[in-house]
Parts: sequence; structure tokens; C-alpha cells
Amino acid sequence: MLDDMLDYLEQIRERPVWQPIPRDVRARFHAQIPLEPTDLALVHQEFMQDILPFGVGNAHPGFMGWVHGGGTPVGMLAEMLAAGLNANLGGRDQIPVEVERQVTRWVAAMFGFPEGASGLFVTGTSMANLIGVLVARSAALGTGVRRKGMATSGKRLIAYTSAGAHGCIAQAMDLSGLGSDALRIIPMNAGFQMDTAALERAIAADRRIGNTPFFIAGTAGTVDAGAIDDLARIAAIAAREKLWFHVDGAFGALGILAPEIAPRLAGMERADSVAFDFHKWGQVPYDAGFILVRDATLHKSAFASPAAYLRRETRGMAAGSAWPCDFGPDLSRGFRALKTWFTLKVYGAAALGRVISGTCALAQYLGQRIEAEPMLELLAPVSLNIVCFRYRCADADRVNADIVVSLQEAGIVAPSTTTIAGRLAIRAAIVNHRTGAGDIDALVKATIALGGRYDVQLRRAS
Repeated sequence: MLDDMLDYLEQIRERPVWQPIPRDVRARFHAQIPLEPTDLALVHQEFMQDILPFGVGNAHPGFMGWVHGGGTPVGMLAEMLAAGLNANLGGRDQIPVEVERQVTRWVAAMFGFPEGASGLFVTGTSMANLIGVLVARSAALGTGVRRKGMATSGKRLIAYTSAGAHGCIAQAMDLSGLGSDALRIIPMNAGFQMDTAALERAIAADRRIGNTPFFIAGTAGTVDAGAIDDLARIAAIAAREKLWFHVDGAFGALGILAPEIAPRLAGMERADSVAFDFHKWGQVPYDAGFILVRDATLHKSAFASPAAYLRRETRGMAAGSAWPCDFGPDLSRGFRALKTWFTLKVYGAAALGRVISGTCALAQYLGQRIEAEPMLELLAPVSLNIVCFRYRCADADRVNADIVVSLQEAGIVAPSTTTIAGRLAIRAAIVNHRTGAGDIDALVKATIALGGRYDVQLRRAS
């Protein structure tokens, strides 16, 4: 099994990025639960035949569909070690918890947070953003809200984020009980950043009508265009207005490791909390999300739930408090920290920074290729590693949608689509450390060829 997976990664360029799932393969996964044992070799053969070829393909260098990391063999091997150890990182006095604490200290130092900041591995930034909102809610209303609920507070808490922010910010407001209608969507400027003047007006308007502003979510790497909000300006507004400043840095926060990108993240060190994923630009295998909180005491007070079966001691296995379960909703937690620890130890933070820089350089190269091609146009500035563009033609939305599907089905290179200023865009997110200039050239060449073909077909049909 190990040899097969190493071969898979070594020979991945010989495979398609993605391919449609045949009907007979999909049908095999409607079989009933097996009651009797099956030989391991036969089950592995089924994996190789029916599962391995039909993933989404984010380990492939031609995958540019979404912001998915490519993973590494080191991370894969670390995941095997973690599975063998089978540690539950909810708590108890064990070195796996110390590994997570060490990574937390590394992250705090990396982002310029105080040494005593708290952190937690979670499934991904969606969960990390939810934790950020919940800690901010406790900061605004006191920990009594955990018992009494929102109804007794007599306040309507209001949050703010950009129109370019990820939808999980609104979901966090929903899941926290504050309601997605309590999230003000602030328009973006020409650089696809939050309009901070509009933010200030929105806060003032809410105060006038008796609402209680409490939370601002800035974005480091917007989902559509990869833009970075003016975090320093937002930090200043949050400090003046006494609001919680949170940064959704799902992929962009790790740009702090790249010397030429780090200055653009100025202000993130002033955040109250930062959410991001090691499994994106950090190249750690899924899943490895992380939440970092400046005030560890406040973080703990938002989640800790004493119970007899979680009794703490000063000696024995129940020592080592505070435990990770005191900082989030999960009591049962996998050893996500190990694959991250291995990745940072084996490759080093500087090497990861060079990978991040390399993906941004490839995005700039793609932007230059697009600007040099008369039949292609950029739809947004190339800020980090995301490029939004399209083929120029009469029915551009339809043609570009067809181009993307055909590129995905061809299996050579696989972008996705989004909408920029009401226009359908081809979106290339360059995250994988295996991607090179040849993959960019293949995308440009195939887009022009397919665009010309579909444009002619539509003209003839009309």
C-alpha cells in the first residue's frame, strides 16, 4: 500500500487531473454493508481500481480548480504514524498534546502574537472562523451567554466583513446564534479589498440605531481574486471602535513565510484571532485547519466545560491542564499536529515560503500570458496566486463555462469558474508545489483552442 501511494505521487503527471466517474464504478458504492470479512489484498485492489483514479485531483500539478494544497510524501508518512499511534488529542497528559502546543507557539511567533496566545487544530478555516466568532461573542457579552443565550443580553450584535469574504463567515454567524442577517457585507474597492470608508459608515449607522457592533473579519486572500484587505487600516478601526478584529487567512495568512508577501499582511499581528489552513499553502495533507487567539484566557472561557469525567489532576494521566478540549467544541480530536510538525521540521518554514512565492510568480506569469493574448482578458488584478480571466467572444459566459468543463474532462489542467463583476470567469488557483510554467502554458493554449471552437459552434448555431 505504501509503495503504491509513493508510486502514485511519483507518477502523477502521467495521470489525468480528474476524470468522470463511470456509472458502473459509482454503482459499486451502493452495495450493502459487508457482514463477512474480505481479504485485505482484495480490498486494496478495489481501492486502486475504483477509488484512487477518481479523486478530485488536487495532488496533480495541473489542478487549479480551487485553493487546495497538493500534500507531500512527508505529510503522508506522518499521517500513517499518527494513525498507528491513534492518539485522542482532546486532552490528558501526553506528548502528542505537547506537539500541538509547540506548533501553536511556532504559529504565534510567526504571526507576531504574544507567547501566551492559544491555538487549536481544527478541520479547516470554516470551523476556525466559527470559533473566532464564538470567542468574540463571549468577549462582547460575557461568558454568561453560554448559559443564558442571546435573548437575555438585550443587545443585537453586529459583525462586518467584505463582499469578497468566504461564505463561511455568514455561516459562522448563523451557527453561533447571532444570525446571518447580523453580518454587514461591506463593498469592495477597485482592488477587491474591503472599502474601509464604507466599513466606518456602516459601524456608525449601526450605533445610531442602537445595535452593538462587535466583530470585523478582514480577509487575507479573498476566495475569488486572492486580494488582501488593508489589515492595518481595519486593525486601527477595530481598536478605535473597540471591536474584535479577526482575520480569515484561510490560505493567505501563510504568506507571512514569503518575504515579498509578508509586508502586505501588515496589521495581521494586531488581530485578536486568525484562522487559516496548513492544508492549503502549507502543503500539509487534509485536514489541518488552525485558529490562533491572542487572549488565551478569554479563548478558554468561551469553551471550557468542567465535567466529572474530565476531572484534572496534578499527577497521572489526567494532569497537563489546560487541555485542547478547553479551547474548542471537540473532545475527540485526531493528531493533526503531527503531519504539520513533520512538514515544518523536514522542509523548514523558509522552504514553504519559497513554495508560496513560487505559486505567486506562476500567477504573475499566467497574468502576463493572458495580457499578451488578444483573445484573452484578465477580469481582476493578480494579487497573490489566483488568476481570473476569460476568452473574449460574443456569448462569453456560455463559452467560458464550456471551456472549463472541457478542460476538466480532458484531464490535463483543471481550473474552475467564478463570477467577477457579473461576468463568468475562468479561475486558476495555483497552490500546488508541483505546478510549473508548463502547466500554465498548457492552460493558456487549451483555453484559446477550446474558446475558438465553441465560439464558432455558437455562431453557426445562431
